[in-house]
Amino acid sequence: MKVVRAVLAGVCVALAATGVQARPWADIQKSGTLIAATGGDLKPFNYFEGKKLTGFEIELAEAIAQKMGLKVEWKVLSFDSLLAGLQRDRWDMAVSSHGITEERAKVVDFSNPHYCGGAVIVSKDGKVQKVAELAGKTVAVQTGTTYLARLNDLKKSGEVDIDSVKNFPLDRDARAATLSNRADVWVTDKFVAMEAIRLLPQSGLKMGEILFPEHMGAAIGKGNQGLLDAFNKALAEVMADGTYEKLSKKYFDQDIRCTD
Repeated sequence: MKVVRAVLAGVCVALAATGVQARPWADIQKSGTLIAATGGDLKPFNYFEGKKLTGFEIELAEAIAQKMGLKVEWKVLSFDSLLAGLQRDRWDMAVSSHGITEERAKVVDFSNPHYCGGAVIVSKDGKVQKVAELAGKTVAVQTGTTYLARLNDLKKSGEVDIDSVKNFPLDRDARAATLSNRADVWVTDKFVAMEAIRLLPQSGLKMGEILFPEHMGAAIGKGNQGLLDAFNKALAEVMADGTYEKLSKKYFDQDIRCTD
């Protein structure tokens, strides 16, 4: 994990020192390279195996880029910096399990969804299963996620009397807080939860109900219609030719594309 943090820190410093300019689709085509940012810490979607960046979204984005006649240059940063950097034109797009929301769509454009997920309740020994059971509990969640915003909304509205919502820079930190009893509940993507439960069978982690479903898409600079259209066209092609299904079954043993 120290290697991952060192990579994250190094990339952040490099990007701060060099301002990458927004590029229209024609310039991206000419360069032959799509510059994409990701969090690199959300298994099985984007993560490191040793020094190699991999995961469902990484392989999918690279397959899409190949259809576009491009290779991908990855930038790995903390999740909460990805959309901010995109707004500052530091990369062409962000591919990191971003839920498509009206609020986010005010500042970036989204591709068609590349999977459908949702926030789920996860607790040790399944002690918390339902939304109503969050009352009086401490909930751990990652900074910058829609999950954090919606949990805070639940708390503020009084709909559920959550004791406190603790946010952490990394999703695995939120998980660790739950495992060490510093939080009662971890809220994360359902597929991330499934993977954690599979990899940590002795942890006692169990998944409860979905808090809210989400459509996930790649974020693209506001108004970069040429890139958005090209990406959506290539996404449709990998969904039609069997590439998507193959990758989806590799990582999840099921097809996770949206059906609605």
